[in-house]
Amino acid sequence: MLYWWSKFVLLGPLMRLFCRPEIKGAENVPLHGGAILASNHLAVADSFFLPLMLPRRVTFLAKREYFTEPGVRGWFKKQFFTGVGQVPVDRSGGSAARAAMDTAVRLLGEAKLLGIYPEGTRSPDGRLYKGKTGVARMALEAGVPVIPVAMVGTDRVNPIGSKMWRPRKVQIVIGEPLDFSRYEGMAGDRFIERSMTDEIMYNLMELSGQTYVDLYAASVKERAATDSPPPAPSRSSGQRPDANVPDSRAS
Repeated sequence: MLYWWSKFVLLGPLMRLFCRPEIKGAENVPLHGGAILASNHLAVADSFFLPLMLPRRVTFLAKREYFTEPGVRGWFKKQFFTGVGQVPVDRSGGSAARAAMDTAVRLLGEAKLLGIYPEGTRSPDGRLYKGKTGVARMALEAGVPVIPVAMVGTDRVNPIGSKMWRPRKVQIVIGEPLDFSRYEGMAGDRFIERSMTDEIMYNLMELSGQTYVDLYAASVKERAATDSPPPAPSRSSGQRPDANVPDSRAS
C-alpha cells in the first residue's frame, strides 16, 4: 500500500513537478512476467525515479543495513523501505551471497520485475564501472530477460553526500530486452557469466553515454578512502575507440 501511496500521493507528484522526469523505451518492459531491470547507478534517487516512471511495481534488493538500524529512526527506515518494495539481503559474501541470489531467483519466479545495479554500488564520479556477474547468474537461473536501463541526471538531483534533492531534469532510457536463452543451463560458468555481464554493460554504456572504466567501482572507492591513487583505467569511453568496450575476460 505504501508503495502506491508514495508513487501517486506522497512523493511522486513532487518528483514530477521539480524534476520533470522523462522516459524513453518504456514499451521494452514487459507488462507481465519476471524480468531484470539492469541499471547504471548514479544516486540513491535512481531507486525512486525508475519505479515512478513505470506502470509495473519494481522490486529492488537492498542492503540489510537499511532494515537493521536501531531506534525510532531505524524503525521508520525499515517501514519505509519495506513499504516501497525494497527486499533486504545480506551482501557480505559467501553463504550470504548465495542467499541473496536465491531471493532474487524466487522473486523472478514469482513474475516480479527486479531492479539490479550490476556495478554493485553508486558510481563515485559519474562514469560507468565494470559489472559484477551476479546479474548474469540471476538471469540464467531464473530464465528471464535482462532489460538495460540508463538513468541520466539523477546525480545532479541527488549528488553524493547531499541531504536534500535539487530540482534538475531526469531522463530514463530503456533498451531492448537482452535474451540470454542461448546460455540456458550454463549458470556457474564464469566465462559465460562474464561475457553476459559485459554485454549488459556495453548496452548501458551505449544508452547512457557514460565513460566506461574497466575497474570495479567498489575498488575505486576503497582506494580513494585510503588516499592511494587508482591505477590508470585500461578502458574508457569518450571518442568510442575499440578499447572502450567491456571485454569478456573471466574474473
